[in-house]
Amino acid sequence: MQPDAAATAHPSLSFYSAATGLYSSLHPPLPLPSDPSLSLVPHLFSHLPLHHHSLLVDAPTAATLSCANFRRLVSSLAAGLRRRLHIARGSLVLLLLPNSLTFPVAFLAVLATGAIATTMNPSSAPAEIAARLRDTAPSLVLVSTHNAAKLPPLAAPLVLVPDTFQQQHDDDQFDFFFHALLETDPETPVEVGVGVGQDDAAAVIYSSGTSGRSKGVVVTHRNLIAMVELFVRFEASQYTRPARDNVYLAALPMFHVYGLSLFAVGLLSLGCTVVVMRRFNVDDAVKAIRKYKVTHLPLVPPIMSALLRANPPLELDSLLQGYGMTESTAVGTRGFNTCKHKKYASVGLLAPNMHAKIVHLESGSCLPPGSYGELWLHGPAIMKEFCFVTGYLNDDDDAFTRKDGWLRTGDIAYFDSDGYLFIVGRLKDTIKYKGFQIAPADLEAVLIRHPEIVDVAVTSDEDEEAGEIPVAFVVRKSGSTLSCTHVMEYVAKQVASYKRVRKVIFVEAIPKSAAGKVLRRLLKDSLVDASSGRSRL
Repeated sequence: MQPDAAATAHPSLSFYSAATGLYSSLHPPLPLPSDPSLSLVPHLFSHLPLHHHSLLVDAPTAATLSCANFRRLVSSLAAGLRRRLHIARGSLVLLLLPNSLTFPVAFLAVLATGAIATTMNPSSAPAEIAARLRDTAPSLVLVSTHNAAKLPPLAAPLVLVPDTFQQQHDDDQFDFFFHALLETDPETPVEVGVGVGQDDAAAVIYSSGTSGRSKGVVVTHRNLIAMVELFVRFEASQYTRPARDNVYLAALPMFHVYGLSLFAVGLLSLGCTVVVMRRFNVDDAVKAIRKYKVTHLPLVPPIMSALLRANPPLELDSLLQGYGMTESTAVGTRGFNTCKHKKYASVGLLAPNMHAKIVHLESGSCLPPGSYGELWLHGPAIMKEFCFVTGYLNDDDDAFTRKDGWLRTGDIAYFDSDGYLFIVGRLKDTIKYKGFQIAPADLEAVLIRHPEIVDVAVTSDEDEEAGEIPVAFVVRKSGSTLSCTHVMEYVAKQVASYKRVRKVIFVEAIPKSAAGKVLRRLLKDSLVDASSGRSRL
């Protein structure tokens, strides 16, 4: 496949070296802190403005937290965790919390003690929580009051955390021990970040588990500092509007790397206002956008689709796409469209200080612009090389193996002649039909254009003759009588013969992660269950 074959005729492109096969960022490199003893919280505090405007706003109650109070609460909670619960370097603290004003304070306070924070989806089932507890063996669990009942008996202490810092009179709504932690020596808060440096582990953030089980990615203070500078602060520098005048809506979950990097860490260094939604709801989001005059809305495709279907639909002024992974601490590319380049299908240009390779799927050779292969990334935000050859906690899976500091992303991609990156699909998701390779995203792009299809996902099923065949899981428009045959014929008219969809399954919804990624492993599991007479979807 040659998406941009003409690009290969330009060996002198400034962002690509034909001699090394290396892609470089078109953005000038940015200086990063060199002090090895620096950790995230002191770095964040060095940027945090001293003014008293609202840094965090609770969307449903309008409760606020100023920059000054935010700094004080992080320091005080860190002091309480260290002195009352003995949380320090070597400890691991699990945050089982929804989006809230307390989430960023709790996360940064844990890091300020020198401990490692790990986050989890608060809507997880009890069995999933029990498995995570076995995997991480935390020294402490911070949990919201409405999730505490889902936890099994623990050897570690448990602290109930409210959604805001407004103390309630109802004991069920506010844990007074948490309040006591916040009042630990408020006049002389503990020195933040003491005893840890840039190369120390800061957090274990779990991947989405779209192709297999979720894995704990170990990121360092250096990774998080790089994320603040190369992703959040760099992006803010590209806007003409002063960063402190911007208002962001936190509709994405903070336990996920995208929401965490923005709302619990990076944006706080800019002093802009973050309006926090405890959970996403279309009507509530539209109301919050209008009430708080939101200027920026980070989102994922399902949320965007929901907002566009709102009545009346929400108007979006501009669309920027980006690419990042848990393993790259959300740093990768950003798609700034300009008068010269409007490439809305691209995920943008490499972030400053980042490098990439496009590697042939079979030979392992590096490929030039216009050719697709596996995307490899290198840079200061790439996850820590921890216990095994990968930066995963308690896992020696060779997926995403680091090779000499390079991260194998598992994504199939290509660069065009202007240095813009395009994601074609997932390496593990690639369908191998009679020796041909098919990217599910190619078929999904065709199917979603059908007027009676509202959502779709394509995966593979085993076939004795072909090896694998493409299977489309389709969500029909309400009232549609669309048939399997019609769907297959629709695709067949628009793709090469080997790419045709060979099976169609109609479903009520496509299973997706909290970040909006299709959980193809569940789709494939349903095919296995169907062949054995069981039902799952």
